[in-house]
Amino acid sequence: MDKFINDLYQVFVYDNNYLYFVRGIRVTLLVTVLSLILGLVIGVVVAIIRASHDLQSPNHMNPVLGFFNIICKIYLTVIRGTPTMVQLLIMWFVVFASARSTDANLIRSAVLAFGINSGAYIAEIVRSGIMSIEKGQMEAGRSLGLTYVSTMKSVIIPQAFKNILPALGNEFITLLKETSIVTVIGLKDLTKGAMIIQGNTYQALVPFLAIALIYLALVMIIVKIMGVIERRLRVSDKQL
Repeated sequence: MDKFINDLYQVFVYDNNYLYFVRGIRVTLLVTVLSLILGLVIGVVVAIIRASHDLQSPNHMNPVLGFFNIICKIYLTVIRGTPTMVQLLIMWFVVFASARSTDANLIRSAVLAFGINSGAYIAEIVRSGIMSIEKGQMEAGRSLGLTYVSTMKSVIIPQAFKNILPALGNEFITLLKETSIVTVIGLKDLTKGAMIIQGNTYQALVPFLAIALIYLALVMIIVKIMGVIERRLRVSDKQL
């Protein structure tokens, strides 16, 4: 027991080592949130292009839309077919090869890599949500005088969002955990902080167990928030 207490002191109290965890949480959440926002933007755009192409009449195919659909397919194939770590390494050591190794540049590199990667998965999630909406909804919006874009924005997307919310929550959780690999480019996230403490104190169990519990707590918070949002959406549907 005394040894465990001493290990806790070494890992958290000695030389203010707890600050590595505090800074690591901040970096992890920053990369995760910014990557999710970028992924949502990319994913929604790609999903709309893909869904719009699939919903076209076989006799009235738009060649411009077909071209962009091919680009989106290539993007999805490449991103989903290569490891996230490889994409991160390419982003930092190739795309940002001439950039100085500062926290700001490391974060930009990580956000771009994870955002582009997440966008591919979000695109398929959003596309499945759009395709799940009855075609009559689009026809009803157009019959009311709305343009295709307005109908998609005001009628289709809101309904699709409710259907795909659990899947988006899972993607958020996956993204949060995947950010732990930013240690390979030197970004001091939560995992890197634990590795630094382990190197300074020669204690492995306590720092790595600590970040495991921190990740678990963050995931539980996300699950709780998503549960609250889902319940509120169900209540609003009943009121309608």
